[in-house]
Amino acid sequence: MKIMVVGGGGREHAIIKKIKENKDVEKIYALPGNGGMAKDAELVNIGATDIEKAVEFAVENKIDYAVVAPDDPLVLGMVDALEEKGVPCFGPRKNAAIIEGSKVFSKDLMKKYNIPTAQYEVFTDADEALKYVESCPIPTVVKADGLALGKGVIIAMTREEAKNAVVSIMKDKQFGKSGDSIVIEEFLTGPEVSVLSFTDGKTVIPMISSMDHKRAGDNDTGLNTGGMGTVAPNPYYTKAIADECMEKIFLPTIDAMNKEGRTFKGCLYFGLMLTEKGPKVIEYNCRFGDPETQVVLPLLESDLLTVMRAVTDETLADCEVKFSDKSACCVIMASEGYPVKYEKGYEITIPEEVEDNVYVAGAKLENGKLLTNGGRVLGVTKIADTLEQAIALSYNAVEKVCFGNAYYRHDIGQKALKCKEV
Repeated sequence: MKIMVVGGGGREHAIIKKIKENKDVEKIYALPGNGGMAKDAELVNIGATDIEKAVEFAVENKIDYAVVAPDDPLVLGMVDALEEKGVPCFGPRKNAAIIEGSKVFSKDLMKKYNIPTAQYEVFTDADEALKYVESCPIPTVVKADGLALGKGVIIAMTREEAKNAVVSIMKDKQFGKSGDSIVIEEFLTGPEVSVLSFTDGKTVIPMISSMDHKRAGDNDTGLNTGGMGTVAPNPYYTKAIADECMEKIFLPTIDAMNKEGRTFKGCLYFGLMLTEKGPKVIEYNCRFGDPETQVVLPLLESDLLTVMRAVTDETLADCEVKFSDKSACCVIMASEGYPVKYEKGYEITIPEEVEDNVYVAGAKLENGKLLTNGGRVLGVTKIADTLEQAIALSYNAVEKVCFGNAYYRHDIGQKALKCKEV
């Protein structure tokens, strides 16, 4: 089989490495991929959002199956375009990807179908929004409606910060058209949990839960990033909570999308907050999370490509999806200064002994050398019988990977360990 994976980050590298385990796979193409994936896939210089060229490539190269991994091409309708040319895909069609593409849509969906989430108001006029924040409960959360590279959510701890958020998103157009509408919502507290799930629009099979670490600095200090590391499973996510989520959130979401004529097939990501009043949805993503994928997929014991094809064929109920009962930890190695300003072009050395556990996100090949080419450079994942062992092994491997201006958090997983002690 010839497989095409659209995207170029650590998430896509994790997907590619897992798909490679299938013996029927003879070739994997990464569009555009990155230099660190060159040993696992053939890199094709076509941007992840270049639908026309991606479809052309798939047809010309007789691609048997395509995986569209990032949010942008999904929201733009790449799956629709590929399927129209007879290329089977993993990922939702455009009308279902709106669940991430528009926060206004997803909040209104939850309200309409009584899916637990934070109280909210929607604004299309900046002055009305500014008037609202003069009296709304503080802290509050201000969200740009559309995609904003994971940076369109601002937690405002003061009224001044809330006003600044409204101005930067709606008036200064920090995120372009994504900020034409905004959601201002209640600030929820409690442990956060990420649950990725396979769904074919009928059956929902949640993957192992995980805990992301968004802040740049140790002890959750500094700016929000795309994720500095993650562990799985998330100890806060008990079986009782999982059962409640299935009954009140997961199945109702799939049913709601079906009723709206927007059947969702692919990976639906549930970002949850475990509040005192029960689990609530913070956000939906229409794809695998990054870096959650880098700890969840290594724990998958079933064949990923088989599961993906069952999703496409709507036969997920007949497919065995089995996960290991071990623990995993992924530590992200970034460029010093991320997520604001950082230098690129440093040589990366990844020893052979840890290569299998490294998922490269921001790198390029130049004259045979692998060089840094992004903020988040790579993730190092290790699996062990216990979370404590997985964390120790990850950091041990991190010390063996070298590049100039490397930066990483030193406390990935510590919050999870404290929970396990209680």
